[in-house]
Amino acid sequence: MPNSKNTQRILIGEISGAHGIRGDVLVRTYTETPDAIASYGPLTDESGKRSFSLRVVRVTPKGIVARINGIEDRNAAEPLRGIKLYVGRDRLPDPKGAEYYYADLIGLDAVSDDSSALGKIVSVQNFGAGDLLELKPADGSATEFIPFEDRYVPNIDLQSRTIVIRRPDVTGSEDDEANDVEEDSEESDRL
Repeated sequence: MPNSKNTQRILIGEISGAHGIRGDVLVRTYTETPDAIASYGPLTDESGKRSFSLRVVRVTPKGIVARINGIEDRNAAEPLRGIKLYVGRDRLPDPKGAEYYYADLIGLDAVSDDSSALGKIVSVQNFGAGDLLELKPADGSATEFIPFEDRYVPNIDLQSRTIVIRRPDVTGSEDDEANDVEEDSEESDRL
């Protein structure tokens, strides 16, 4: 069943600890600008049962320092450490151009250029070198990571819930080998 934009919740921050004695908290934000997290109104925890209204006190390199309605001192703020903060997908702006929310990509049906079924996108990861789509192949084999780059992901259709995937050639092609030989030759010429 496709994800509904109206009911889906998106992780946009996490309370990383208490800050000071007045009940302020340090929040690691996942919004484009850190202080934008407060502009979405009340946020909820993972269960959706608890609600948090944030007011940004200041932005720091570690995140934002915020006040939460009803939290008056450090003792009340301490137990909030680790709470993930969510907002309804319908309260977020539509992405611009070729931008996507990770949550919109998860669950897409992956197909090849010829529309053959490849599997489903089960997560989006970033280990520091760029975004990777985790593809769960239709044949039940182990998941694989696909670089989220135009040459490997030439088309995304959120309306039809499909994504075109061109798997990277991990075996190395003759062109790659020829380039390696050329580089080795150039390097030996310089010695």
